Amino acid sequence: MIDQPASGNRVPGVRLATRTDRRAVAAMLARAFADDPAMVWILPDARARARRLPKFFAMLFDSDEKGVRLTTDGAAAATLWRGPGQADTSPGELLRYAWPILTTFGFATGRALALANAIDAHFPAHPFWYLHIAGCDPAHQGRGLGRATVQAGIDRMGGSGLPFYLETATERNIGIYQSLGFRVTGEWRVGDDGPRLWSMLNG
Repeated sequence: MIDQPASGNRVPGVRLATRTDRRAVAAMLARAFADDPAMVWILPDARARARRLPKFFAMLFDSDEKGVRLTTDGAAAATLWRGPGQADTSPGELLRYAWPILTTFGFATGRALALANAIDAHFPAHPFWYLHIAGCDPAHQGRGLGRATVQAGIDRMGGSGLPFYLETATERNIGIYQSLGFRVTGEWRVGDDGPRLWSMLNG
């Protein structure tokens, strides 16, 4: 999840993530999403999540290389953005990552793909910047790092004049995103027994 700043705490700068940040960012996001309802639905066993999620987020770090990847020093928080027209999971992307997906999720691959398809189905019809992933290390929450990293992306891409879109399966994140200018535009569920998610738009 992302986090609100505790009053009086200084937020360090946010910079572009490089290839050398890949492992640290992936490990941090695995910790940040350890209790995320969507991840819990895909991988109900906590030990399996802890083992598999770093590989999953490393794969997402790679797949978002054409977008904007931001992190704080020490990879305490990070955001992965996809540019206009890049949000959907293309057939080519699925083919490219077919083996990593299968080895990461195993028998849970069906649920992972169901989530991905549901996410794609709820994208806005107009061009937008997509906040694909945002996370803050649980050990560093309360310092405003997650919020600052999201804001840095908004500031960086704001000159495009396009809106920003995200979805979250963590209800307590809604208020934080609202404080960053997002509003809820939809609430939906993956299948009959899947997680509930909220679509949010800024702009």
